Amino acid sequence: MTEAAPRRRARGSGGGAARRAERTSVKIETVKYIERNIPNFEVLNDEALEIIEYNAETILEEVGVNFVDNPAALERWRAAGADVQGERVRIPRGLARKLCETAPAEFTQHARNPEKSVVIGGRNMVLAPVYGPPFVRDANGGRRYATMDDFNKFVKLAYMSKWLHHSGGTVCEPTDIPVNKRHLDMLMAHMTLSDKPFMGSVTEPSRAQDSVDMAGILFGKEFVQNNTVMTSLTNINSPMTFDDVMMGSLEVYAQNMQACIISPFIVGGAMAPVSVAGTLTQVLAEVLAGIAYSQLCRAGAPAIFGAFVSSIDMNSGAPTFGTPEASLVTYGAGQLARRLGVPFRSAGSFCGSKLPDAQAAYETANSLNMGLLSGVNFMLHSCGWLEGGLVADFEKFVMDADQLGTLHGLAKGISVDENGQAMEAIREVGPGGHYLGCAHTQANFKSAFWKSDLLDYKPFEQWEEEGSRDTYALATSRVEKLLATYEQPAMDPAIKQALEEYVAEKKASMPDAFM
Repeated sequence: MTEAAPRRRARGSGGGAARRAERTSVKIETVKYIERNIPNFEVLNDEALEIIEYNAETILEEVGVNFVDNPAALERWRAAGADVQGERVRIPRGLARKLCETAPAEFTQHARNPEKSVVIGGRNMVLAPVYGPPFVRDANGGRRYATMDDFNKFVKLAYMSKWLHHSGGTVCEPTDIPVNKRHLDMLMAHMTLSDKPFMGSVTEPSRAQDSVDMAGILFGKEFVQNNTVMTSLTNINSPMTFDDVMMGSLEVYAQNMQACIISPFIVGGAMAPVSVAGTLTQVLAEVLAGIAYSQLCRAGAPAIFGAFVSSIDMNSGAPTFGTPEASLVTYGAGQLARRLGVPFRSAGSFCGSKLPDAQAAYETANSLNMGLLSGVNFMLHSCGWLEGGLVADFEKFVMDADQLGTLHGLAKGISVDENGQAMEAIREVGPGGHYLGCAHTQANFKSAFWKSDLLDYKPFEQWEEEGSRDTYALATSRVEKLLATYEQPAMDPAIKQALEEYVAEKKASMPDAFM
């Protein structure tokens, strides 16, 4: 869909002024979320899948999982029929999978602009930006701690990106705002600077509740209780530990019908076995327990099978990305998610490089294509990721966002309708001719090929005359252009005022805390 940013109409200016305004206004084009017309890539046969599923249930029954510092969770599990000894929960074979049956196979996350709502699950893929880095990097300031100004800029860039469907969550961690208050400013940014869907806070259960309360102001309380307007990221402390902070936030979201991504944090060889099958077994066990628990909080609450996967450099201990082992785990996890009947989250613009260089490009390309082919439904970190997730990079953000267009193109598959067969064009041109001027080319040239908004395809001489700019320089220019032409989407002034008053009241109710 193509949308124009809101414009003021000059009174009494007539049709000519309106047409001039139309020509000079900034247009924000956002395409619909991806609907795959290509098959998923599957690496496991039925026998292998059944072995992994059986072993995962064995882990839950014999080894168990820990729910720490959370008596209410232990009581829920005990009432459901689990064996609870201390903080260890052993789940009888079949119980977790049975509980997961009430989680929906797909759901709609509503945006404040209804045209930008997304459907998560099925054959769809929703793309969201990087999440969580404490540092940012750009061509002018280098690597530094992130600020709220940086955060706002990333939200604006995500809003203006054609290929991003989602505003994300903590696109960077604004360290100049107190820890106990920054979630309020981040939510305000997503709600006011963009009209795409967004994520809620998970750093403390009360902050999850603030997210629900602010969403109630934005969408209406009754609407929020019956519809999903936020996703949230619930990381499991792998191996097999569910802490009270993440579970407390999950409880808030599930009880209020908001979506939770249940995501084991896997670094192969550190938080999971070094073997692909062993890692998949642990991932499935953790996801089964997490989604089952969300259904104990509220049956029918949306939940997403998450799999954040990297391997490890055995010399340094650093996580590695874009590796074949991570790809195999992701492909296998996609199969397991589909058999469980819930949406799948994984992949992203993963790389371990310190700069948006060749290493970053190789690793990111491997990770993005892996995500498309593995059947990912919600791709967090789809643009901007650098240095193993420690850095959100402005230039890489627009580089990655541009490349997301290739995923849209690949997902379309191959059309064999009359236009796709192009038989009339072949007849018209015949042997020895060319297709540049034929009717079929003239009818299709605008949409036939994906077109980069960033990369340079000019002849050498023109490229040299224009400064011999590499991709990094082109990306710097694009960041500056996008931010300079940003226009805030329209919002009901009464809603904005109510949000501002909520934030001001919450901030005034507590002293600043930076821990």
